[in-house]
Amino acid sequence: MSRVKSGVVTHARHRKVIKAAAGYYSARSRNFRTATQAVDKANQYATRDRKAKKRSFRALWIQRINAAVRLFDAEFTYSRLIDGLNKAGIEVDRKVLADLAVHEPDAFNAIAAQAKAALV
Repeated sequence: MSRVKSGVVTHARHRKVIKAAAGYYSARSRNFRTATQAVDKANQYATRDRKAKKRSFRALWIQRINAAVRLFDAEFTYSRLIDGLNKAGIEVDRKVLADLAVHEPDAFNAIAAQAKAALV
């Protein structure tokens, strides 16, 4: 059986990791072993933070909705608005509600009025 050298495959694998580590400081962008560790850790952070990003945006939307609801009526809260929307059968997600609250307050106030009427 003939001898098989893995130089081409190994070089391609190393080049792929070094390319992924471009922009890192010092040995993290030049040495394969260190770059491998840095890239693996970066991928772990990226995976974790994709979930965290969803959580933080939802929290931001809720804060914006709550602020807009309290401007609409001082005794009306976020949780009562969501309850009223469910009882009124209005299916609008928090992202759209927050966008309406910021950019189109009149439309948001109309939705809040319908939700408040559904609670009575």
